[in-house]
Amino acid sequence: MSRKIALDTHSPAPATAQMDTQRALYFKVALRLVPLLIVCYVVAYLDRINVGFAKLQMQDALGFSDAVYGLGAGIFFIGYFLFEVPSNLLLQRIGARKTITRIMLLWGITGCAMATVSSPAAFYGLRFLLGVFEAGFFPGVVYYLSQWFPRHRRGQILGLFMTGFPIAGVIGGPVSGWAMSRLGGVAGLAGWQWLYIVEAAPAVLLGIVTWFTLSDDIGRAKWLTEPEREALRHALRAEGSDTEAKHTGQLRQVIADPKVYVMSFAYFTFICGTYALSFWLPTVLRSAGATSVERVGWLSAIPYGIAAVGMVLICRNSDRLLERRWHGALAAFTGAIALSLLPLMAHDLTATIVLLTIASTTVFVTLPLLWSLASDYFAGSSVAAAAIAFVNSLGLLGGFASPFAMGWLKTLSGTLSSGLYLMTTLLALGACALLCMRTGRQANA
Repeated sequence: MSRKIALDTHSPAPATAQMDTQRALYFKVALRLVPLLIVCYVVAYLDRINVGFAKLQMQDALGFSDAVYGLGAGIFFIGYFLFEVPSNLLLQRIGARKTITRIMLLWGITGCAMATVSSPAAFYGLRFLLGVFEAGFFPGVVYYLSQWFPRHRRGQILGLFMTGFPIAGVIGGPVSGWAMSRLGGVAGLAGWQWLYIVEAAPAVLLGIVTWFTLSDDIGRAKWLTEPEREALRHALRAEGSDTEAKHTGQLRQVIADPKVYVMSFAYFTFICGTYALSFWLPTVLRSAGATSVERVGWLSAIPYGIAAVGMVLICRNSDRLLERRWHGALAAFTGAIALSLLPLMAHDLTATIVLLTIASTTVFVTLPLLWSLASDYFAGSSVAAAAIAFVNSLGLLGGFASPFAMGWLKTLSGTLSSGLYLMTTLLALGACALLCMRTGRQANA
């Protein structure tokens, strides 16, 4: 008995050592992959939303109405929608390194070409091409990270990656304001033209860095030892064994799965809220009393900066509890309430910034929470990349619908109030859809 007690007393030590080793291994993997992917996502998001800042000068310079602006901002997502699934199917054939390098080089070149826009047709065409060339980046990275990190670490990792949203706002606001106010007239180009060049050119450089840095999968990661590779494979095999039979099959089985459409609808509404904030936040701040573009740029960094911290904390708590649905739904409801109050505080700059901060934090965090749920659900599937891309394609139509609807409603009414109330309703519906999703084994996820 005494011998048994002695063994029991000391038995936690090997387990603790093993946990420390695992933490060190996943920290090593995260440090190798995640910072580069975050930087890439920051640049990607900047090139999507910088049109919101460019609007402050570009719209008057080119004579675009709010409806033209809204359609041009949103048409990006039509190109993205059409080429999303093909891009991710190609990723599975040629690997993440080639796919992400191709995507970044082409979108960087197209983003710089936005400086040449002189008509609505050119505006629409280049925004459409930007969507075509960026298609596959986000779901490709979600799929790629799911091939490295097991479920109980995935929420925090996706949350870290998706801080690219708010980080882009923190950086993009001041940089956009600086470019438009300080570079206007340099080399004969307007400030809004320099904005596009300054924020798109880094994508070309990052594409080259990606080629030399990313490993396609665990087996090709020369920076890992063989025992480390096997430990990573073992963790993924252990969690995938009971999902593989459920999801392995042809893409048509994914398309026939009702939960895919529930995810897609929830994602659609969350994307609507996200891009309502991203594209129209500078306009809301200007209407509330921030008159200069430089001041708008600096003030916009406040909600984005706080959102970056909030996203990580909320996702960490979600990982700790292994719970996604209630975290996401409560965040969406809170964001909806904050957006609904914005029209009531339209001329109070301080209250507007507070509400934008609450809305940014809660609406942005719905995205990593939903993708944690989706990647958990499709774990072990032979068509996981295509399934994730399919959900992303349908949901990202919200990126077209949101700015188009808000621009059209603003042109009709002269205010953003009706558009904000529409986004409030959609976010509430998305929260309800998320609560209706139960995924069998991950019913609480």
